[in-house]
Amino acid sequence: MKKDAKGAVIDQLVEKLSQSSYFYVTDSSTLPVAAINDFRRICFEKGIEVQVTKNALVRKALDRIDGIEYDPKLLEALKGPTTLIFSEVGNLPAKVIKEYREKQNKDKPLIKAAYIDGAIYLGDESLDALATLKSKTELIGEIIGLLQSPAKNLVSALQSSGNKLAGIIKTLSEREG
Repeated sequence: MKKDAKGAVIDQLVEKLSQSSYFYVTDSSTLPVAAINDFRRICFEKGIEVQVTKNALVRKALDRIDGIEYDPKLLEALKGPTTLIFSEVGNLPAKVIKEYREKQNKDKPLIKAAYIDGAIYLGDESLDALATLKSKTELIGEIIGLLQSPAKNLVSALQSSGNKLAGIIKTLSEREG
């Protein structure tokens, strides 16, 4: 690759990495071409971007990003063949990888590291933890549900009490008559 082409790739990576709060560093090197294409297609359908790149270019891109200091552990994961996976949802790539592995009976793509909102997950053993992470939307939904729960319980109790009171008054009025 020529110097100007490398510079263009680095610039593209700087833009992508600086705009992304979630990315995964994976290894899919031993997968056959058909399997890699199948995995890429699944990712594309789910809105996940997959990019094979050289580690040196990723390191240079990470060094160029202003205002963000990446953990050295993330840089240590940049060894061997590397595929970067970008997503708008932090747990989606892990879910897709897990589902793909189960469907294909394979142990690849292998997670080398994941960057999720400033937190770094290292190693493939973090796949289950990453897949069960709640997305921002899921967390907001849970919080709203928790906030609504006491109000719903109060309204339900008041309605129930009102129905019981009406029943008691009706019974008492029938007795007097």
